[in-house]
Amino acid sequence: MPKSPLLPGLLLLLFVHTSAQTTATSADYVNSIHASDSVQKAFKYIDANRNLILSEWIEITEINAPSGHEKQRAAHIENLLRKYKLQSIRYDAASNLIAVRKGTRGGPVTVFDAHLDTVFQPGLKIKATVRDGRVHAPGVGDDTRNIEALLAMMRALDDAKVKTKGDLVFVFTVEEETNFAGVKQFINDNKGKIDYYIALDGGYEGFTYAGIGINWYRHHFIGPGGHTRSRTPPYSATLPLARAIARIYELPVPNTPPSNLNIGMLGGSEVVNAKAADAWFSLDLRSTSNEVIADLEKKIAVILDEEAKRENIQVRTEVISTSPAASIPGHRESEFVKIAEAAHRAMGFDPPITPTGSNNASPVLLAGIPAISTGAGPCADAHALTETCEIEPLYTGIKKILLLGVALAGLESGQ
Repeated sequence: MPKSPLLPGLLLLLFVHTSAQTTATSADYVNSIHASDSVQKAFKYIDANRNLILSEWIEITEINAPSGHEKQRAAHIENLLRKYKLQSIRYDAASNLIAVRKGTRGGPVTVFDAHLDTVFQPGLKIKATVRDGRVHAPGVGDDTRNIEALLAMMRALDDAKVKTKGDLVFVFTVEEETNFAGVKQFINDNKGKIDYYIALDGGYEGFTYAGIGINWYRHHFIGPGGHTRSRTPPYSATLPLARAIARIYELPVPNTPPSNLNIGMLGGSEVVNAKAADAWFSLDLRSTSNEVIADLEKKIAVILDEEAKRENIQVRTEVISTSPAASIPGHRESEFVKIAEAAHRAMGFDPPITPTGSNNASPVLLAGIPAISTGAGPCADAHALTETCEIEPLYTGIKKILLLGVALAGLESGQ
């Protein structure tokens, strides 16, 4: 539970400082924050500075930041943060950039996370274009729109002189797209100091409150290889690979609970006129149920073994990464999630609320810290060179995130 004492008569404290039954609702509380003079003034700042927000969003997008190569983008953001009314700006051991906007009297600590990294190769030259009400550029959405949302949120809070009871912590994390090294470092350093964690990544109209399990593998069929003209079996290791892939795709993958299976990468011989001595494919298994993942793993292992024995060759499995499904019992019914839902509804959304997050919220939930994930605007073609985002909704998304942060951290009385 958050650490501040109960102060009677304030709607905020009915929701974020106690689990006792109250006559007010989460919607009443959030609507009162939404209608407050200071929050409305912050919203007006966002509306009045659309051109600045758009130009800054584009500027950050054009700084390429592949996982493990986020330094240039982080330095640019740090220079912007130095102009804001922040009490602390620092880097941690993983090179996450962390900024703190202090609260007035020990309310809940609310963390906002937007990741710095993208999936694109080092050296890629990025030039954003604006047409038809959209920004087009690789990385413009994932996750640059949310980086810009946090920067604009901070400026709006400063301009409106908004004071929150609890600290607002803004962390720009590294390596979200690869191994979660950034968020894991932050959680290791700060566990026990965080009340609420919001990972800004995908999503816009709704949010997730739990994390889908994601396991990645590389399965190898190992044979002797040989020349194309070799007439003696075993054949190229690509043959059992092809048979195994066909059988794996015939496996039933449940929709309830939400689950996915994908074979995305293939490898074999290095030259055209050779039988593959090592034929391999990647496998991505996802489910909100760890039991479903385990069941699919067993069935796939049987298929691999049978197809390898059929050609008298070997099979080897390489585990690339594992991240189990992450949830906190009762989280869906928690006051945190209720306030998040109310904030979305206050901004005009009918929010889809799902347990299928696949981002920095998952390691946080696995550490037992309440977390959700959402985003600041609708985008398409994530992880592709054709990535694009709508411009106009971003301004509403920034307001939504600002409202959520103030509602969770608590608005100082008199504002």
